[in-house]
Amino acid sequence: MATDAKRWFGHLPAGIRRSLILVSVPLLSVLISLGAVDYVSFLTQAERIVEDIRTATMLPPEPQDPRIVIVALNEDTLSLFPYRSPVDRAFLATLLRTLETRHPAAIGMDVLLDQATETDKDTLLKETIEHLSVPIGVSYTDNPDIVNEDQLDYLNNFLAPQFRVRAELNTEIDGVVRGIFPGQRNKDGSYTPGFARGIAAKVGIETPAVAEETAWHGSPDRETPAFKIFPAHTVALLPPDWFTDKIILIGAVLSLTDRHRTPFAVAYEGNKGELPGIEIHAHAVSQLISGRHTRHLGLPAELALVTTLALLGTLFGCINSGLARHLGLSVLTLAILWPAGLAVLHFTGVMMPLVKPSLSFLLALWGADAFTGREARRQKEFINGAFARYLNPQLVKQLSNDPGRLKLGGETRDLTLLFCDVRGFTTISEQFDAQGLTRLINRFLTPMTDVILQNRGTIDKYMGDCIMAFWNAPLDDPDHAANACRSALAMSGHLAPLNAALESEAIAENRRHVPINVGIGLNSGDVVVGNMGSDQRFDYSVLGDNVNLASRLEGQSKTYGVTIVIGENTYRRAPGFACLELDQIKVKGKTEAVRIFTVVGPPEEAETPAFKALAAEHQAMLAAYRAQDWTATQAHIDRCNELDPGYHLNKLYHLYEERMADYRQNPPAADWDGVYVALTK
Repeated sequence: MATDAKRWFGHLPAGIRRSLILVSVPLLSVLISLGAVDYVSFLTQAERIVEDIRTATMLPPEPQDPRIVIVALNEDTLSLFPYRSPVDRAFLATLLRTLETRHPAAIGMDVLLDQATETDKDTLLKETIEHLSVPIGVSYTDNPDIVNEDQLDYLNNFLAPQFRVRAELNTEIDGVVRGIFPGQRNKDGSYTPGFARGIAAKVGIETPAVAEETAWHGSPDRETPAFKIFPAHTVALLPPDWFTDKIILIGAVLSLTDRHRTPFAVAYEGNKGELPGIEIHAHAVSQLISGRHTRHLGLPAELALVTTLALLGTLFGCINSGLARHLGLSVLTLAILWPAGLAVLHFTGVMMPLVKPSLSFLLALWGADAFTGREARRQKEFINGAFARYLNPQLVKQLSNDPGRLKLGGETRDLTLLFCDVRGFTTISEQFDAQGLTRLINRFLTPMTDVILQNRGTIDKYMGDCIMAFWNAPLDDPDHAANACRSALAMSGHLAPLNAALESEAIAENRRHVPINVGIGLNSGDVVVGNMGSDQRFDYSVLGDNVNLASRLEGQSKTYGVTIVIGENTYRRAPGFACLELDQIKVKGKTEAVRIFTVVGPPEEAETPAFKALAAEHQAMLAAYRAQDWTATQAHIDRCNELDPGYHLNKLYHLYEERMADYRQNPPAADWDGVYVALTK
């Protein structure tokens, strides 16, 4: 089924495939990310930890809550008693009576009265709680992990139900307190609210009996706690108005006991991250009496954020790029998203999800790349396979990175074509056996090919001792004619060292040496270029009238006794080279005459006095020839032979001498235009 689906998808038009990807990939990514983070535990925990980091580092600063005061049973307080635990009951009774005179709004005491001490002190504390004029709630629990049956019986007898508030904290599976414990039913069926809800009720604020995420109260600065904290043994010495109308929370603030891990622990070690239970209760009470709640984006905004990231991931995944670019885009996107989440919390107090949109983005990126990557990889493999042997490696890399620059099929483009053929190859081949001839061809073709590739050319094919190449496809090359001329000159220049080496080998082997000479034809113009062949096999090649003309020009190099023959289009597209006009001819298969030229040197050569003198005399020779002034033509030929600085044009000028000898015997018509009809290819 999966294979059939892939085959069906692969046969769809590219536009439809892309549309399906753009719709299905982000949709699936959104659904998976929403479900995974909510129902896969480690992802849920990851989102929680990310929220903890923001809570610890980006919580907006706030002044201390003026309505809550913590009275701390700290080390200095406990040092006043003969024993540390249980806390001296007479001291607690005195503390409550002292606070009562300060007229607080309510008192919450997070001390578990689950065991007897001195009888008179216990009685004093019990009577104090029962007769206190201030609303009070005292910690209570029937959790068997905290109190045994005897302790529970003592606690039930000591603390009447109306004074009880549950001491438990809402600790999650990772041991971190992130929420407010709502309360719980007791073993006898009665219900006791959680500490914070119970104290809030003492000041007339009723809250629903549901668990709620803690909206932590910010601190004024990193060194100041969120609430005022006074040591319990100093209360009698402090100004009474510091406690008037306040909610007083009494509890242990010790270094080693009653410490609980909070979201602040991800950023702070020790006591700043692990808060005493009474301080955690203070955050919860502050939240409930303020009616404050944690602020999240809400489902519509969260869905919009997750969907936006999924669409962005899909877009990036559809971009035909390598792993490094995808990785860079991913890092950049997440590097923007996550700091944005921190900033939003710091400046607005809104907690936006980060794991969900990040997961949605990465899933969409992977999904889009999985669908499109196979096609892109196949296209790259095709390009590397089709062009690695025929193009400069840098050009192959450009094509592979940007396959859109290669238009598959056929297209009409202005190219420059090159044909190069070995002169007298049959005679040369007679000097070698099959293996020797193969080595010779390879030694000839390798440097010729290197020259073409180095000048941005594309090898079309090898035909025995012949090379066919072209420029300006598959990649654009604005200087294609000039690059082709440079290649032709360099190819000609490689013959001298090759022939020298071959001659040395022939002498050593006591055999005849026949030097390699070549003819090169260049022509520029519109041709059809693309993948051509059959369904079973095809090549990236060219065809058209201008291709045939390039081949014909290569054949004329032997007739005119020069190495390179170029057409007029190439001559005009590569100005500056040292070129001499050869003739106006009608080649086989053409009805119109074409001007042909030879290239004898690069642009630097064209600026030399020797070339300029020869070019002027050469052009005068052609003008006299076409005017049928044979005497003047011969005079110019003689002068050209004298001025030739080493271009070896004697065969060319001898050709014109032979033509003039014939024309003297058989004069051309009066309207003769100087066009020569080629008799050979």
